[in-house]
Amino acid sequence: MMSGEEPARLGPRDVVRAGAAGLRARPLRVFLSALGIAIGIAAMVGVVGISTSSRAQLQATLDRLGTNMLTVAPGKDFFGSDAELPEESVAMIDRMTGVLSASATGKVPDTNVYRNDHINAGETGGIAVLASRLDLPRTAGLSVAAGTWLNAATSRYPAVVLGSDAADALGVAQPNVQVWLGSQWFTVVGILDHAPLAPELDSAALVGWDVAVARLGFDGHPTTVYTRAKKDAVQRVRDLLAATANPQSPTAVEVSRPSDALAAQNAGDKAFTGLLLGLGSVALLVGGVGVANTMVISVLERRAEIGLRRSLGATRGQVGLQFLTESQLLAALGGVGGVTLGILVTAVFAVTQGWPTVVPPWAMAGGVGATLVIGGIAGLYPAIRAARLSPTEALATP
Repeated sequence: MMSGEEPARLGPRDVVRAGAAGLRARPLRVFLSALGIAIGIAAMVGVVGISTSSRAQLQATLDRLGTNMLTVAPGKDFFGSDAELPEESVAMIDRMTGVLSASATGKVPDTNVYRNDHINAGETGGIAVLASRLDLPRTAGLSVAAGTWLNAATSRYPAVVLGSDAADALGVAQPNVQVWLGSQWFTVVGILDHAPLAPELDSAALVGWDVAVARLGFDGHPTTVYTRAKKDAVQRVRDLLAATANPQSPTAVEVSRPSDALAAQNAGDKAFTGLLLGLGSVALLVGGVGVANTMVISVLERRAEIGLRRSLGATRGQVGLQFLTESQLLAALGGVGGVTLGILVTAVFAVTQGWPTVVPPWAMAGGVGATLVIGGIAGLYPAIRAARLSPTEALATP
């Protein structure tokens, strides 16, 4: 280069080409370094995607079942004893302004259900026997997986509908079989699907209200009243339910909203997601260290190349820019691979769970953006080190 002559300028395409050439010269090392970045990004994108898909499934469930269901149950009386709801509480709630429907179940005391009459009476399996109103599925959002629900005829006879967990515990897969319930045979007429808003029914055996009173010693007092309110009147109905269900002792009534429990579960999932994102960040940091290590070794190995370029007129800035671009390309390669892997993991997990596959665009863009930041930070020191090498020092390296 002649004295006073301006050094040649490198265009963006030339810079990228020079950086890519350095990566192509060491494919195995590049792959291993990019893999570290990819694992961290895949972990972060996968966690966000799975969490988002789970919330989408939860929202779809709530949209289908509704968030306007309220439950009423007896609490404790003034002396701390178990209270009970009046027999007419269901009818009183059903007449409330803003209530669409009300139904109930009642715990049948000292009654268990077994697969046959030879099982030890102490092995209850945690299955509760509940008397049920006929309109319970409409109010509680229940659906029958097999068989049918109770009707006006079967509710007066020894017929039973099993919750999904109760059927599994009893080994009942299809209706029209008999179970030993309350020291007598009952015919299974139906099996329920999982009930997200009424999980207590999953492990229950439900019989008709009339047969429970006539054959099982049920006293007719409901233990849980399920209430559907108009969407714009949920809070007002909730405030008045206790006094309506038990006017003489409203403080002995517990009112809850099942969808609140699902929302609390979702909040817990978010906390767990935060923990996993932290682990993904650690993996990403480890990948960044791998990129920095690769670039430092690259500078040491390529001293002769750096010296030759400087001798031919390359400036310190151009040499530094080449190595910085190299680290950015290396990190971007890992980032794109990690985002792709994260989407694939999310899709596979969501499909196996029956969820919609949802990966937020910000998670994908953020994954690639994070890798560029990591690549810039990791490549800064090697780039500066390469730029500071003098031509004579670099060429003198064996």
